[in-house]
Amino acid sequence: MSTSIKTVGVVGTGVIGASWTALFLAKGLNVIVSDPAPGAEEKLAAYLEKQWPVLKRIGLSSNASMSNYKFVSDIDSHLGSVDFVQENAPERVDFKRRLIANIDAKTRSDVIIASSSSGIPSSQFIDDCKQNPGRVLIGHPFNPPHLIPLVEIVPHPGTEDKYTKLATEFYASLGKHPVVLRQESPGFIANRLQAAIGNEAYSLVQRGIVSAKDLDTCVTSGLGLRWALTGPLMTNVLGGGGGAAGFKHLLEHLGPGVQAWTKDMNEHAFQWTPENIESLETSVGDWLKTTNVASVESERDDVIIDLMKLKVNAPDLV
Repeated sequence: MSTSIKTVGVVGTGVIGASWTALFLAKGLNVIVSDPAPGAEEKLAAYLEKQWPVLKRIGLSSNASMSNYKFVSDIDSHLGSVDFVQENAPERVDFKRRLIANIDAKTRSDVIIASSSSGIPSSQFIDDCKQNPGRVLIGHPFNPPHLIPLVEIVPHPGTEDKYTKLATEFYASLGKHPVVLRQESPGFIANRLQAAIGNEAYSLVQRGIVSAKDLDTCVTSGLGLRWALTGPLMTNVLGGGGGAAGFKHLLEHLGPGVQAWTKDMNEHAFQWTPENIESLETSVGDWLKTTNVASVESERDDVIIDLMKLKVNAPDLV
């Protein structure tokens, strides 16, 4: 654990903020939490109760306690006592600009302000930070943060290297797998990949080429199994025969076909019209009629935990 960080301020306790809170508590940190939404305090308490057994399976720090958090109606008077801020506000530039400026004004000047923004680069909402915008960066998790290790760290051009380094060390101390982007990119990395796959999935289902359930099966019984262990680039290396020449061999072998597929995909790209969205929702809804979503979530969490434990003993897998 980064010894300089003992107390974390969590601003916003929606799905992402609540999960971050659970992780921070599981790692023995003190957490000051705030969210103005009606019923937010009760929802957070219920969420922590539900997720604590999951965190026990993953492994709690010796000083972890679900009671080590304080929910406050107004976090402003508490910002001076936090050592790290994880912001989880709505994905709106104007809202984040006001919020981050306020946090910047009321925290110590050396406290990292990390935004969980899922796609807005921090350079778009630091203009009103007067004290130290150089400690603001993106700390974007993959949902749910207490379970999925990935966190994308995205500094803006003015973020000081020492804060990027400290954020990387802090997240790693939590068991996260931090990836530092070399430059800002809307949507960052994982969400851009997810969007590319999602858009093609939406197109295939909306056009009636495949059912929603079978589309997901193509991922969970095919691509997803491989990608959980080797990402798309290493998968290409192995698919090309392995070794130093494997990657280039596969690209040259599949290149003409992939270009033709890509042309067809672009011609049939999913259009985000109300009609297409409704058609897609109907297809997914038909599947959900015979699916216990709560059971899916629980089983998913159990398998992910088992998989992560197995990967610990496979150091060559990223």
